[in-house]
Amino acid sequence: MSVLWTIDDFLAGTHGRPVGDMPEEITGISIDSRTIEKGHAFFAIKGDNFDGHKFVRAAALAGAAVAIISESKLASLGAVALPLIVVSDVLESLELLGHAARIRSHAKIVAITGSVGKTTTKEMMRVALSASGTVHASVASFNNHWGVPITLARMPADVDYAIFEIGMNHANEITPLVNMVRPHVALITNVAAAHLGSFKNISEIAKAKAEIFSGLSASGTAIINHDNPHLRLLKMRAKKAGVKNMLTFGDNKKANFRVRSVKRSPERTEVEAVIAGEKIDFTLYVNGAHMIANALAVLGVSSVLGADVQKSATALAGVAAEQGRGQRHLIKLSNGILTIIDDAFNANTASMEAGLAMLGECEPAKRGRRIAVLGDMLELGAFSKELHEKLVEPIVTNDIDQVFMVGEEMLALKDVLPNERFGGHFDSVVELQSKLLKTLHGGDVVIFKASKGLKFVPLVEKVVEAFKKKATEVIDS
Repeated sequence: MSVLWTIDDFLAGTHGRPVGDMPEEITGISIDSRTIEKGHAFFAIKGDNFDGHKFVRAAALAGAAVAIISESKLASLGAVALPLIVVSDVLESLELLGHAARIRSHAKIVAITGSVGKTTTKEMMRVALSASGTVHASVASFNNHWGVPITLARMPADVDYAIFEIGMNHANEITPLVNMVRPHVALITNVAAAHLGSFKNISEIAKAKAEIFSGLSASGTAIINHDNPHLRLLKMRAKKAGVKNMLTFGDNKKANFRVRSVKRSPERTEVEAVIAGEKIDFTLYVNGAHMIANALAVLGVSSVLGADVQKSATALAGVAAEQGRGQRHLIKLSNGILTIIDDAFNANTASMEAGLAMLGECEPAKRGRRIAVLGDMLELGAFSKELHEKLVEPIVTNDIDQVFMVGEEMLALKDVLPNERFGGHFDSVVELQSKLLKTLHGGDVVIFKASKGLKFVPLVEKVVEAFKKKATEVIDS
C-alpha cells in the first residue's frame, strides 16, 4: 500500500503525543473499526450514538497501525496492543490533520453543495476528471463535520484533482467546512425545500448554501445553476463574499455552460452543449433532465480547472446510476419486462419532481403503467402539508398512472390526488411491500422515492429480489 502520511508528518498534523512504538508510516484513515485495513490510523471519535474508544481493541485486531485517542480516556483504556497518539480532542485532531493535508496539497480543488444532486454530481465529476489526471473524492455522502475532515486527511499529497461534497441542515454549517477545504471552484447544484423545517423559507436555505463562497480561494470561481429561481440571490451572496469569477450552467441561453439540443432514447441521452463558448457533444446512459444539468456543471468545472473538456465529455458515457440514485433493474417476467427505478436514497421537493419527470420520460410496454411509490418528505416543518399537496402537479403533468404512498405526511397528497391515479396509502412499509408484490407486473415502470427515514432502500431491495425469483431473465441490475 502507498504511504499516505509519514509518522512525523502525521504527529505534526494531529498535534498528538505518541505513546508506544510508532509505525514509520500511515496508509489510511478510519473512524470505523469495521473498515480498518493494515496500516490504517484509527480515530476514536465520540459521536452521538457511539464512542470510538470502545472499539480501539477491535481496531488493533483488524490491523490498525495506531489509534488516536482522547487524553481523558487514556487511563480507562488500560493495556492496548497498539501504539497510541494522545490528543485533547479526537475530532479536533482529525480537523487539524485535514488542514495539514490541504496545506501540503497542490491539487485543483472543487467543493459542491446544493439541495439536490451533490453526490451524483460528485461521482460524475470523479469520472470526468479522471480522464485528465488523478482524482481524490469523498466516499458516499461524507459531507458533514467529520466527513469533510476525514476526506481531507485521506487526500494523497500528489493527487491532481480533489472533490469535496459539503452538506448542511442548518445555517452556519457550511462555513467552517468550506474554510477547511478552501476550494478553487465552489459549485451549487440547486436550491430547494430540503430541511425547510429548520428555515423560515427557501431564500434562507439559499443563503445557507451560499456560505460555500466564503471559503473560495482568492482567484476562485463560483458556478451556479442558472435555471434556479434563487440565481440573483446567490450571485449577490457570492459578490458579498468577494467572489469575482461567477459562471452559470443550465438550459438558459445566457448560461456559460448550456444545452443546445437533446436527443433521448430509452437506452441513452445524446446532448449537444456549449461549454465556455465551445461546442461539446456527450452521451449519458443515465436518464433524467437533472442528469443533463449535473453533466453541464461537471463540464463547466472541467473547463475552469483547465482539464481536457472533450476527454471529460467522453468519459461521462461511463457514468452509471448507483443504488438509491436512479439505478434501474430490468426484470423479464412471463408477461413482460418490469422496470424498477431505485431512486430511494432520499427525497425533497426538487428531487421528487426530478424523479417523477424521469418516470414521465419512460414509455411503459403495452398494458404497462407508470407507477410512483412515494414516502414522506421529512424535515419540512410547517410547509409539509402544502409541499406534499403540490406533488399532484408533477404526477399529473408526467402522466403517472398509479401512486402508492406510505407515511403520515403523504396523507396530504392522498387528499388531492385524482381517484384514478390513487393506488393506495399504507401505514407501514411492510403493508406497502405486500401490495406491490401483488400489483406490479411485466410492462410496468415503477420508481421508488422517499426520505431516508422511511427506509425505502431496503424496501426496493426486497421487491427486486422477490421479482427476480419469478423472473425468466434479469436483463440489467
